[in-house]
Amino acid sequence: MFSKEESRKLRQDFWTSFGKSFPRKWLLYDTKLKGFSFKFHFDNKKALVALDLEDDLEHRIKYWEKLVALKSILIDEYLPEAIYEEAYVLENHKEISRIYVPLEQKVSIHNKNSWREVMEFFNEKMSLFEAFFEEYKEIIEG
Repeated sequence: MFSKEESRKLRQDFWTSFGKSFPRKWLLYDTKLKGFSFKFHFDNKKALVALDLEDDLEHRIKYWEKLVALKSILIDEYLPEAIYEEAYVLENHKEISRIYVPLEQKVSIHNKNSWREVMEFFNEKMSLFEAFFEEYKEIIEG
C-alpha cells in the first residue's frame, strides 16, 4: 500500500511525465459549451478518456440527443470502442451523461510500468475524441 503522500506524488509524477511526453494543449474544459468537457481518468484500477455532460438536465438532454444522432459517425470513423451511458454515476454519486473509451488492460497509476501504455492510449484516444468534436461542434451546439 501507498501512503496518501506517496500516492499523491505518484499521481503528480504521472501527469508531469504525460505533459512532457505529449506536450500539447488538450481541449478538456475549453469546449466553449456549458457543462461539456473532455476528461482523462487514471486511478489504481483503470484508465479512460471521456466526454462528460455535467450541466443542468436541459443542457444534458440537448447535447445528449445530438451525440446520440452522431453515434454511428463517432463509432464508425473515430472510436469504435466508445461506450455511451446516458445516466453515469460518478464516485461522488453525481449523475452525468458520459461517452467514454476505457483502456482494456488492467493498469494502476501506482505502477510506473503501466504509465507508457496509458500515456499512449490517452494521446491516441483523446486526439480522436477532439477531432470528432472539432468536425461536428457546430451540429452539437446547434
